[in-house]
Amino acid sequence: MSLKRRAFITLLGGAAAAWPLAARAQQRAMSMIGFLSSRSPGESAGVVAAFRRGLDEGGFAEGQNLAIAFRWAEGHYDRLPELATELVDLRVAVLFAAGGQPSALAAKAATSTIPVVFSAVGDPVREGLVASFNRPGGNVTGMSVINSEMAGKSAQLLKEIVPTASTIAFLVNPGNPSAEIYAKEAPTVASALGIRVPVLKAGSEHELDEAFASLGKLGADGLVVPAEPFFDSQRDRIVALAVRYAIPMISTFREYVVAGGLMSYGASLPDSYRRGGIYVGRILKGEKPGDLPVMQPTKYDLVLNLKTARALGIEVPPTVLARADEVIE
Repeated sequence: MSLKRRAFITLLGGAAAAWPLAARAQQRAMSMIGFLSSRSPGESAGVVAAFRRGLDEGGFAEGQNLAIAFRWAEGHYDRLPELATELVDLRVAVLFAAGGQPSALAAKAATSTIPVVFSAVGDPVREGLVASFNRPGGNVTGMSVINSEMAGKSAQLLKEIVPTASTIAFLVNPGNPSAEIYAKEAPTVASALGIRVPVLKAGSEHELDEAFASLGKLGADGLVVPAEPFFDSQRDRIVALAVRYAIPMISTFREYVVAGGLMSYGASLPDSYRRGGIYVGRILKGEKPGDLPVMQPTKYDLVLNLKTARALGIEVPPTVLARADEVIE
């Protein structure tokens, strides 16, 4: 065998041995994160896309250096602990808890070591998720939408465009810990606005139908629908019911208004997910969740649907129109 041929074979053998090593190195570079959501995949496409944009800003792309394991409770909060445990058993690098308090609490209960990033939680300190906004401590941090404090402001805005309103109902999901907060807030709102504020409970499609059917008996002139994962998953149904019963409705997220709701006031839900993706990326690069402050909204948007207002016979006051961040004709 010639010297050149022997050298070529040696080189070829060395390259062949190196290929598996390179493949293993690539596998090691692929991080897996868990995506636990109390919502439904069908209505979450927009927020999932926003989450991926946040990851991309940190240099992480699914299928390249990142894999995502999704678990959806589809509004059945009792399934969340089992789904969270499944993701923990996969030994994900980070657990993203999407869809407010229910998924965040399930994720925190499932692990004290895997970093957890939550999205769209009302008050994470009050819920026991973190020690403080600035220094969360432990393995949990995320995005707050401070939605419980928005109930009074939402009722006030609804009262502005329906000045004759004497009863504005709150819709809550009894399966969500935030329901108790809204129930406690109702008397304060009633006293401040000089109106009645009954609290309606709905945790299923059937109960949603019953809640809307009871609005007439209550003499309700308006309805506040807070940020709530199950309600978000039933957004189209809720908007259709509001149209059916001709009830002026205000929600937290603009997606309801785009679907035909009257108005919304609150933080951007997609932005909460995008920033959650950024935090996941920072943790994958080595930062600790306990050192990352809970992010709060920098802006609350007022969105109006004038077509819906006209259908309800409502003339939106110029003072409210002037404050609107977006008007849908």
